[in-house]
Amino acid sequence: MKMKKTVVSVIAALVLMLAAVPARAADVDGKWTGSLDTPMGAVQVGFTFKADGATLTGTSTGPDGGDIAIKNGKIDGNKVSFNVSIDFGGMSLELNYTGVVKPDSMDLTLDVMGMPFNFTVKKAQ
Repeated sequence: MKMKKTVVSVIAALVLMLAAVPARAADVDGKWTGSLDTPMGAVQVGFTFKADGATLTGTSTGPDGGDIAIKNGKIDGNKVSFNVSIDFGGMSLELNYTGVVKPDSMDLTLDVMGMPFNFTVKKAQ
């Protein structure tokens, strides 16, 4: 009976230790670049990210080459999500991104009005 109690105590201690370790966020900090294939040809894309816990902040390169702040940025392990609002001919357009971070690249999906575009960006050196 004492042996069974000890095994249960050890298992309980391991479970508590694992639960206390927060999920390690992927390293997204820095500049990322790539291109997105669209019906009108390839478009160069760029992002600068900064993670602070589960919050993701940063900028996206806009159509005019200027920086646009990302909104609602989240990071959960190796998964990211964020939004960017752009002015498209006087109409505000909400771009929704989701992605998976790898050591030197990030697979992103851009959702524009229900139309998904998949692309990969690489971490700039």
